[in-house]
Amino acid sequence: MRQLRQKYMPLCKTFMCLAMLAGCSVNPATGQRQFTALMSPQQEIRTGATEHQKVMQTYGAKYDGTPLQAYVNEVGQRVVKNTERTDVQYKFYVLDTPMVNAFAIPGGYIYVTRGLLALANSEDELASVLAHETGHITGRHSAERYSRGILTSLGAAALSVALDSADATQAIGLGTELYTKQYSRGQEEEADRLGVRYLAQAGYDPGAMARFLHDMDRYATLEDRLAGRSGSETFDFFSTHPQTAGRVSAATAEAGKYPAAAQPAAQDVNYLARISGLVYGDNPEQGFVRGQDFYHPGLGIAFSVPAGFTLSNQPDKVVASGPDGTVMVFDGAANPDGLNAQTYLAREWLKGEQTGPVQSLTIDGKPAASILFGSPLNRAPMDIWLTAIQWGADRFYRFQIGLPQKASPALRDSLQKSMASLHVMTDAERNAVQPYRIETVTAAAGDTVQTLTARMAAVPAKLERFRALNGLDETAEITPGRIYKFIAE
Repeated sequence: MRQLRQKYMPLCKTFMCLAMLAGCSVNPATGQRQFTALMSPQQEIRTGATEHQKVMQTYGAKYDGTPLQAYVNEVGQRVVKNTERTDVQYKFYVLDTPMVNAFAIPGGYIYVTRGLLALANSEDELASVLAHETGHITGRHSAERYSRGILTSLGAAALSVALDSADATQAIGLGTELYTKQYSRGQEEEADRLGVRYLAQAGYDPGAMARFLHDMDRYATLEDRLAGRSGSETFDFFSTHPQTAGRVSAATAEAGKYPAAAQPAAQDVNYLARISGLVYGDNPEQGFVRGQDFYHPGLGIAFSVPAGFTLSNQPDKVVASGPDGTVMVFDGAANPDGLNAQTYLAREWLKGEQTGPVQSLTIDGKPAASILFGSPLNRAPMDIWLTAIQWGADRFYRFQIGLPQKASPALRDSLQKSMASLHVMTDAERNAVQPYRIETVTAAAGDTVQTLTARMAAVPAKLERFRALNGLDETAEITPGRIYKFIAE
């Protein structure tokens, strides 16, 4: 084996180096040589068109043809007017999701979410995000990651054959992960530098990028704390755009290389008017949370969770976290074979591994089945409680609960009542429960952060959220005559 390693390793390395050198070209945006040979500009266009369809299938086309999307496209076209890649036709889209995120795919497709639009406070800040994503396209970062990843895979395959070892494939495969999971730190910093350049060329404030990065970081910290997470690496934007300690200061320094923009107005009234009325948080089409209640007008269902539980609406399920590690998961499942509740729970859900008696019950007039059994979870003795409700001939709704075996009778009773609370939404509920929206108010003399926060809907951490939405630090005071955003019902 050692002889094979000595014989073939130099050959494999030479092959990869020659391929890299042959495929390197100078990027006109960066002036640097990069390896992008395995994804041509024509392939970028084809890939982008295919991936764009997947993006729109995931998020829908709610904002197509709306004034808001036309406005975002107008800002984006201004940003890309003087970019180095004249072969790209840039297209900008608004996605209907509360995530604070923006991303680009090959072929010039750039997306920004309504969650990010709600957080921005000016057109310059919006432009900074679009400029950053443009930097990923002109920097050909996707083509670079793809080309390096393919070459690494080919190299791994050659080494694996030569060494007759799966370990080689696995080890070198880790390199591929670095180019396909998220942008590298170097690519991210390059997109920042290019983005600041495009901002300045378009007449926007080049300092807007650093300012908005700072505001997003503060907002991420708030969301992490409320969700019990340990760091903003789970924040939507920073999950695909790595946040480094010096990124804000680096963007500030880069902006200093360009002439300052014309003296801006006290605030961007036009931008705030455009996002006024924008849905904030969950969209009714995906369901939304109000305190201890979950409503899904699209499906026409609602249920409540016990006091002390925190609800989280996720794309494919609703999760309620409670005391002592108690968790409740609600989701739906197809029933193409038309099974009854008892058969579905025992045969399809438990896969025949039944560990106790199945109880028959009725929830909102629908037949249901439930089972409770002990099972270790994270090395702790837990009770698992499963309930399936037959909601029509071809669908089940399901509750999955994990709770400590030492849980009190009161907690168990409250969980039972929570599952039993699932019901068809009434007309009164449909009319009364509306999504949150971003609204604006002009501060009057004597207004304070507290008086304006009092206008907010009953969302968690109202005061901190008001400050984060308006880019206010902990010591900032309210300025009479200035417009502020708040969350309204």
